[in-house]
Amino acid sequence: MESVTEIDWDSWSPEQEATLLFVIQDGQILLIHKKRGLGAGNINGPGGRLEDGESAMEAAIRETEEELLITPQAVEERGSLYFQFRSGFSIFCTVFSASGYSGTPTETDEAIPHWFEVDEIPYAKMWEDDQTWLPLLIAGKSFKGYYIFDDKKMVDYRVVS
Repeated sequence: MESVTEIDWDSWSPEQEATLLFVIQDGQILLIHKKRGLGAGNINGPGGRLEDGESAMEAAIRETEEELLITPQAVEERGSLYFQFRSGFSIFCTVFSASGYSGTPTETDEAIPHWFEVDEIPYAKMWEDDQTWLPLLIAGKSFKGYYIFDDKKMVDYRVVS
């Protein structure tokens, strides 16, 4: 599997469904240093897998509450990410943005919160795909991203905005 064009994304079915949520306000974005799970050691947004009967938005809010002890506000769906790994693993991710929150971002067993200026995002410490779609999210645009990964290395991608 070398190209995203080799996959029939309309009939593709992910092994797992997950979410990401990014709080953006005053020219800054709230990211986390992920302490465990898929992507541990990376910088990312809070998020995780959906639980039974849970909508993507409910999961995104719950995961943000669990990982940072804050409740995001004015949450909007922004994008969809389709990941196919050469190992056979596949995951679909719904991406959200929030323009506010209540509470105080707090370190937990899962994450360490960090605020970054939107023009100083540490892409080198993030999943390789983030730089292809995160600028669209920050600009308030909707997007779909299709990716092939070999372990942690991005092999190919296509982003539609």
